[in-house]
Amino acid sequence: MSIVDQFQEIPTTCISDSMQGLNNLDSAIKPLKDEYKVVGRAFTVKMPVGDNLVFLKAIREAKLGDVLVVDAKGDTYRAIAGDFIVGMAQTLGIKGIVVDGVIRDIEGIKQLNFPVFCKGTTIAASGKAGYGELNVPISCGGATIHPGDIIVGDADGVVVIPQALEQEVLVKSSEKLEFDIKRTEKVSGKREEIIKYLDDFLSK
Repeated sequence: MSIVDQFQEIPTTCISDSMQGLNNLDSAIKPLKDEYKVVGRAFTVKMPVGDNLVFLKAIREAKLGDVLVVDAKGDTYRAIAGDFIVGMAQTLGIKGIVVDGVIRDIEGIKQLNFPVFCKGTTIAASGKAGYGELNVPISCGGATIHPGDIIVGDADGVVVIPQALEQEVLVKSSEKLEFDIKRTEKVSGKREEIIKYLDDFLSK
């Protein structure tokens, strides 16, 4: 199993904790549906506000299983794409889209059941002047993202795992998940265990 696949069952909260909360994207960037989960390597897109031609190029050039991560400068007036373009990305095998910006045709996109993480929806379309860059380091939602970094998104938000740290983060986040599960099993619904847990924690 690839390291990307091993992150599939780990919540973003555990991954974030393993990196001291330093690689989370802006909390305004959320999935269009709570059940969406996306895990894959970043194909980065640096686009100017209101010009999405470079996003179409990204769809054409990205590899099967990539996650398109778009630095749209946080703009919420013009959409980077609508349901037609997002549907093409889905058909070509892209894992999901994460954007520091907005989309449109939200009902159509939801019907695709394709993971899109964004700041919301708008009406206005983008132009196509053709500016922008692909597969370069970007800032998305306040986090630095390099091509090939692992992106994990779920109902709580999106976190980026730098390639140089991915093995370390996998170990630490897996250990955190195991700890959380055991703690919950030991304490939840048990009055005396809860009191003991709180007393032990507060006495430190």
